[in-house]
Amino acid sequence: MAERVADALRVHGMLVIEAGTGTGKTFGYLVPVLLSGLRVLISTGTRTLQDQLFEKDLPLVSGALGLPVPVAVLKGRGNYLCLHRLGEAQRGQALRGGGLLAEASASLADRVIAWAARTTSGDLAEVPDFADSHPLWPQITSTRDNCLGQRCPEFGRCHLVKARREAQEAQVVIVNHHLLLADLTLKEDGFGDVLGNADAVVIDEAHQLPDLVMQFYGASCGARALTQLLTAVRAQSLQPLSGLKFALSAAEESLAGITTALPVRTGRIAWEECPPELAGRTRDLAHAMSALGGELEAAPEDDAAKGLTGRVMQVAEQLTRIAALEEVEGARSVELGSRGFVLHLLPFEVAGRFQSQVRARRGAWIFTSATLSVGEDFGVFTSRLGLGDAETVRIPSPFDFERQSLLWLPEGLPEPASPDFIAAMLGASLPLIDAARGGAFMLFTSHRALSEAAMRLRALWAAAGRHYRLFVQGEAPREQLLRGFREDGDAVLLGTASFWEGVDVKGAALRLVIIEKLPFASPEDPIVKARVEYIQRQGGNPFKDYQLQEAALTLRQGVGRLIRSESDYGVVMIADPRLRTRPYGRMLLAALPPMRRARSAPEVAAFLASHAPRRAVGAVS
Repeated sequence: MAERVADALRVHGMLVIEAGTGTGKTFGYLVPVLLSGLRVLISTGTRTLQDQLFEKDLPLVSGALGLPVPVAVLKGRGNYLCLHRLGEAQRGQALRGGGLLAEASASLADRVIAWAARTTSGDLAEVPDFADSHPLWPQITSTRDNCLGQRCPEFGRCHLVKARREAQEAQVVIVNHHLLLADLTLKEDGFGDVLGNADAVVIDEAHQLPDLVMQFYGASCGARALTQLLTAVRAQSLQPLSGLKFALSAAEESLAGITTALPVRTGRIAWEECPPELAGRTRDLAHAMSALGGELEAAPEDDAAKGLTGRVMQVAEQLTRIAALEEVEGARSVELGSRGFVLHLLPFEVAGRFQSQVRARRGAWIFTSATLSVGEDFGVFTSRLGLGDAETVRIPSPFDFERQSLLWLPEGLPEPASPDFIAAMLGASLPLIDAARGGAFMLFTSHRALSEAAMRLRALWAAAGRHYRLFVQGEAPREQLLRGFREDGDAVLLGTASFWEGVDVKGAALRLVIIEKLPFASPEDPIVKARVEYIQRQGGNPFKDYQLQEAALTLRQGVGRLIRSESDYGVVMIADPRLRTRPYGRMLLAALPPMRRARSAPEVAAFLASHAPRRAVGAVS
């Protein structure tokens, strides 16, 4: 892999490289990147992977090579402490004693304040057990709307400014996919880019990119964000500016008009199911926001509202795109919830635009992941991003799957649509969990199925007086669940989409992976609907050309949770009977690693029992 990456770096080529589990994918691109001496952007799927690269992998490889290279990690604005807002919160007693947070958060507030005094990066990931969903997080970070920029009294010490400056000066910059896509768009629009010019871009976990690009090139406007933006405008000194005050009132009235045009329900609904006046109301709001932006632009140069102009004009452009009935080439929907509405637009086709942005950066592009192909075909990935001319390479996993693992497809289970399916799936799973003495992942395709399984498992184990510690997605942060699962060694973890990929549990703690059903994406998902409509318009077969291919890649991700090292052993059980009864089952099975197929439940139980650690079963959670 390192040789192929080095070749692509040398000739500024485009490479799509699938590196199976255990290849050493990260080292496979880091070694040639560091040896090349080029300025390289490395984009990962999550902030957690950014931190792993920056704190562990890059120091290890550069130390081994004896090549001290300037490295920087850059995240989105909302990941950095805003010193100005922290000071404002402390002065207003928002952090402690002010009633904005429950008393239980006082200790966290104290830890944040102490950390803020000593941190050099301002990266909130440094604060243990502090998630971005915590109500304290938005109080001490900035947004584009409330950032004071160079007018900020803390601008000279700003952590975000420092992180951006270090990124521009570094040889290797670690970003995430969202930041990379934002940077590409800035460059395309002629505004310059935060990350500077790079000789090469390496995209790790590249299988996530097509859907992200689709979302990023779409448009989204929500009532909450719009209200916050208009509130930020009103908070400025507008008294002398009568035109601005009038435009602001008009925008607020237009926003209220959309709310009254929407049905009173929750959930995501197609645009076509909404009242016909929604398009006109959206167009009115777009015009009102555009007029507001014009008034802000005409305001005096020193007016504090000046900094909001770009954001207001951007929202106006998004609303115009969403409202356009004839011109738009995409799928539109409305999401209704407790915080109001969100209007969405997803384009049918993004390959042309993404390809042009890739070509605009005259350097090497390397896309890598453990799952980019179905069989030997990379078309499902390359076609969506316009990468048809890229060189493709598939490097299989070095693990001995036939020796280390078994694949079990239990017979006699009902169809997944049956109301008895979860109960039957658990009935087939419990003997295997007992044989393995725990150490199991149960992967689900919906939160509803996960919740039902968790309830039934707790009831069954309570009645039997035999328990394993149970970790359930949604009951604690993801990393906390994984840490507890690893430390216990005999636990059972129930998860949905976020646990199908990017989860690495090496060793005996994980020895059984149970997959509820085949991971076909919901046909009501807006991304799926947009792709299906586009393929139908092109005369293709959406199920064969898209949905089945995506399910194969996701299934490979889920199965890939089991064997993570040469010493791992275990069983994958897939409960969905369609693998055996549907013609497409053969294609899905052929896409999986070459595991030995078990012939009976006793064979599976014996295999698990022979590799299960000899420990007592733990207590119930």
